[in-house]
Amino acid sequence: MNTYHAISSKQLDLYIIQDIIFSNKKLKLSKESQNNIKKCRLYLDEKMKNNDKPIYGINTGFGSLYNVKISNKNLTKLQENLVMSHACGTGEEVPKEIIKLMLLFKIQSLSYGHSGIQLETVNRLIDFYNNDIFPVIYTQGSLGASGDLAPLAHLSLPLIGEGEVYFEGTKYSGKEILKKFDWKKIKLKSKEGLALLNGTQFMSAYGINLVIKTYKLAYLADLIGTLSLEAYDGNISPFDELIHFVRPHNGQIKTAKRIKEFLKESELISQPKEHVQDPYSFRCMPQVHGATKDALKYVETTMLTEINSVTDNPNIFVDADKIISGGNFHGQPLALALDFLGIAIAELGSISERRTYQLISGLRNLPPFLVKTPGLNSGFMIPQYTAASIISQNKQLATPASVDSIVSSNGQEDHVSMGANAATKTKRIVDNVQTILAIELMNASQALQFRFPLKTSPFLQTFIETYQKEVPFIEEDKVMHDEIVKSEEFIHYLIIESEELFG
Repeated sequence: MNTYHAISSKQLDLYIIQDIIFSNKKLKLSKESQNNIKKCRLYLDEKMKNNDKPIYGINTGFGSLYNVKISNKNLTKLQENLVMSHACGTGEEVPKEIIKLMLLFKIQSLSYGHSGIQLETVNRLIDFYNNDIFPVIYTQGSLGASGDLAPLAHLSLPLIGEGEVYFEGTKYSGKEILKKFDWKKIKLKSKEGLALLNGTQFMSAYGINLVIKTYKLAYLADLIGTLSLEAYDGNISPFDELIHFVRPHNGQIKTAKRIKEFLKESELISQPKEHVQDPYSFRCMPQVHGATKDALKYVETTMLTEINSVTDNPNIFVDADKIISGGNFHGQPLALALDFLGIAIAELGSISERRTYQLISGLRNLPPFLVKTPGLNSGFMIPQYTAASIISQNKQLATPASVDSIVSSNGQEDHVSMGANAATKTKRIVDNVQTILAIELMNASQALQFRFPLKTSPFLQTFIETYQKEVPFIEEDKVMHDEIVKSEEFIHYLIIESEELFG
């Protein structure tokens, strides 16, 4: 088994990323990438030897200070000042799994040879990645244009012996971690600070992490929704492929097909039905869940384009002998995609909560609140309240961040994407939906017990029996918080431990 992933011009996709992370592969630069990096750096060094003209970010100030010329002797100081002055993050610390992706994507972007970075600098980032050294980064501070300046400044501080990192669960200063590994601090050369700080790796790391998790949650939403359908004594006819072929949205077709596969050999779905139709939250799972899948595919495409791109500024084109200042750091594509993802995944939670509500409503021969002695016991009354509360929070969080902008840098940066805010709030939505689905699973599992001796399909029966080892049938009232936590942990385990992208 190959324990290394070679950074090259080969495009990263979700399967490669999942393999790198799940298999805990270490990184190394391919010969191709080493040559690209060295060729670009040599070009820039030669360019600066006899150049008196201002080149943005290389021998000038930054942002609205772009007209201030910096002498060649101060270029290292200029880059170090940039990294330190831009490290203005606040708020919560970014999760380590996001930071690991930030390192991976920053290394990938710098490897194309359009950033003027030193090979030594990229290799130090690889050292951080390979040794699970995670710079301390904060969730607030990026406007999502000029790149993720504040988060990436914190990512870069330890290169010069500043900032803080986590290593093996302990927090070290940047200076301490360099000493521990007997590393010298990187002496940043012209353009390097800007190459490190300009970029969209904060937004894209959140985006890829959430896309992978949402694919798995979308699968689990289909599975748990099917369990609820069975518990509710629902109909199979809305999942007939003929309906979906005359409205052939890909996600809709995939969802209906999956639900029918889940239901193979089910005794419950095969029994005669008294009700001709089911509520929308059951009947329209293909249409609603499917729309989320289609949105997710768009978000995936956007994120993969981004992580396989060069997003710092200015960009260096050695063969064309050009250094071009542009705006590839602007996070608008990511901001729109992240907002779309937040809206799409929030809808999975919304329809899930409606199924939970139907299950506790005392309909279709199920007892009110899914307990044998309602009244004396409140049963599953209040978990639905919790789900409803989270749903309302998701509605607030799903308000798009990308429609906002604010002027910065003395008017030079006069339109920003707010993609970083879109990223962090979408993570909250995704995490919330995991809880909502956990609550639905609790209710579906409980309700299915009232259908005994009839059983669901062998596949679903195996799944539910595994779950019931953690959360068994509830005879009378108990602390339901504990059961919700166990249900969340069950779903979290399925997501973390599965290498497969459920799609």
